[in-house]
Amino acid sequence: MTRSSSPVEFRVPPVDAVALETRAAGLATRSIKKAAKVAGLKLVIAMTDLTTLEGMDSAGKVRRLCEKAKHPLPGRADVPACAAICVYPDLVAVAAEALRGSGVAVASVATGFPAGRTERAVKLREVERAVADGASEIDMVIDRGAFLSGRYGEVYDEICAIKAACGEAHLKVILETGELRTYDNVRRACRIALLAGADFLKTSTGKVAPASTLPIVLLMLEAARDHYLETGRRVGVKAAGGIRTSKDALRYLVLVHETCGDLWLEPAAFRFGASSLLNDVLMQLEKERTGRYQRPTDFSAD
Repeated sequence: MTRSSSPVEFRVPPVDAVALETRAAGLATRSIKKAAKVAGLKLVIAMTDLTTLEGMDSAGKVRRLCEKAKHPLPGRADVPACAAICVYPDLVAVAAEALRGSGVAVASVATGFPAGRTERAVKLREVERAVADGASEIDMVIDRGAFLSGRYGEVYDEICAIKAACGEAHLKVILETGELRTYDNVRRACRIALLAGADFLKTSTGKVAPASTLPIVLLMLEAARDHYLETGRRVGVKAAGGIRTSKDALRYLVLVHETCGDLWLEPAAFRFGASSLLNDVLMQLEKERTGRYQRPTDFSAD
């Protein structure tokens, strides 16, 4: 194990994979109906980081997405705004201007997203620019090459440096769990990020499969819960990548409730990173209100 400049212990107990997957599968069978379902769907919207991370992103697309984040279902005052818009650093200023005064946060991916294969000085400049342009949340990717090589101290030190560069902005640490290969690795990466000061643990960039899965998010929620019991500091969890339906999103809310309790059932402690999920949730809300399914084309693509 590579040591960092701080005397931090990165050892973690092994994960019982069978028990983890069995519990995740069992919780996924829970059913939420009627008023509880409507409340859950609205909570999913309030927890969503509406995301666009494509090479063809433009200022116009980001402005349209910001309007959708502020008013997901125009004319429905009972439907909340999204938690945040998540964009590349060069579009942060556009999003910040479009969202000013709305209460919707601006999040930006950083640190050489999605690969994280740039030198630390470049990563720090990218974070500092995004914060200066108006980002109040930074989604950083860890160096998976360093982690998988056993250079855990290096990963820890980099997260600490990025956290410092964030200033008042919250830091979400993307583990890219699909590349970490094992549950034990995911648990260790959670430990490193928690000790380094992460405000959120995040599953994936959305660019690698598998991305978010129920067992992985359950493992991350357990890590966040245990850290809270140990230190009194609440750290959030963000499930990102591959979550496209309201049924899937509600299953994640069950995981949150059964693992961490009501303290995590708010946008400050749990998020969904998604692009297509929102429209499916809106369709389900309208179905619950009218008794009829809407057409996908009834909702804006961005």
